[in-house]
Amino acid sequence: MTTLTDLPGDARTLGAERFRLITALYFTQWLGVGFLTIGLVAILREGGTPLATLGLLQTIGIIWPLKFLWAPLVDRYGSSRRGHYRSWLIPLQLGLVLSLLALTPFVPPSEHLGPIIAICVLFVVFSATQDIAADALTVRLLGTGDRGIGNGIQVGGNYLGSVVGGGLAVVVYDRFGWVPALLMLAALTATALAVVIAYREPERGPVAQRAGYRDLLTVFRQDGCRSWTFVVVPLYYIGAAVGYAIVSPALVDAGWSLTKIGVVTGVVASVPAVLSSLGSGWLAARLGRRRTLVLGGVLLALSSLGLLPLALGSASTVWTTVALCLFMATYAMANVVVYTINMDYSRRESAGTDFTTLTSFALAVSFLAAGIGLALAEVIGYPGVLLGSVVLVLVGTALGARHQQRHAPA
Repeated sequence: MTTLTDLPGDARTLGAERFRLITALYFTQWLGVGFLTIGLVAILREGGTPLATLGLLQTIGIIWPLKFLWAPLVDRYGSSRRGHYRSWLIPLQLGLVLSLLALTPFVPPSEHLGPIIAICVLFVVFSATQDIAADALTVRLLGTGDRGIGNGIQVGGNYLGSVVGGGLAVVVYDRFGWVPALLMLAALTATALAVVIAYREPERGPVAQRAGYRDLLTVFRQDGCRSWTFVVVPLYYIGAAVGYAIVSPALVDAGWSLTKIGVVTGVVASVPAVLSSLGSGWLAARLGRRRTLVLGGVLLALSSLGLLPLALGSASTVWTTVALCLFMATYAMANVVVYTINMDYSRRESAGTDFTTLTSFALAVSFLAAGIGLALAEVIGYPGVLLGSVVLVLVGTALGARHQQRHAPA
């Protein structure tokens, strides 16, 4: 790959501060998202909200794959005096805090769905835009050797945020009520605001021409980027996404309650995913992208096979829980290595646009694959879909290994 961008000067100067910043941003970013997609769904369901309405709430997540549409604005406009991306992160992080606080008056939440959904949409827009700025800053701060660790922190922070937002917040709600749960989330989200305010972003330096919408797709002109984005990632991700998509309906068919499904998939299985993310980042730094990608793909295929008893309707609770933990851990590993290679393709002056474009495509593929996988399950059953996902993962792994052999960073 001939167009890699590294910032060793920035990396040496900032030291551990950059990892502290990255951890705070990605953890708090997903606190609210985890609450909206897992915790709030359980709370509203308990209050009698229909499943169709809960499905509408979940569709808000489509904003995330669409965030590439305004990513060039984040790269192009910013305050050089306050720090280009810092000038975005401070108001956006504050917006996340205020959005959570704005939910507190609506008690009980099941009787105020209109304003709650409106505030949730606003929160997700803030969160998606904060992610663009956080990704761009991460690309600029990390050299090639540090990107695995940085993306391990990113993915691990997201999963940890889901554990707290989707699990602990529900526990607090159950014991103390709606307002204390939201105050806890807002207070934790505010910790990143303090970190960003104290942070001093390195100068961006003179820029001959800042990135704009005309540069949105130029990332694909780089050596190997098209084959990576449109061949390797779809196969790798489709296999993982299809396997993940059938989990919840298969658990419902197996007689699990919604609460049990939420706790196991959103909390219990997320803990090994956090640990796996951090370990995968370390492996990517030590073993390299290619070996980590191959290891992650093989383990993901094996862990998918572990879900076969669930797909057949013959799995015990213990087996299913262990299998889900292994699957989520290997899914996290796949995310880390894909994000790391996406970061390799992200250029310095269009970091937010490039990384967002590449990851948004992967997210869109995941959404589409999940829908197709569930539709196919009606025809060929869960086992057939699951076995098909294993084949796709292995094919994607083989092509990914070949890609990295030809295009990996020096």
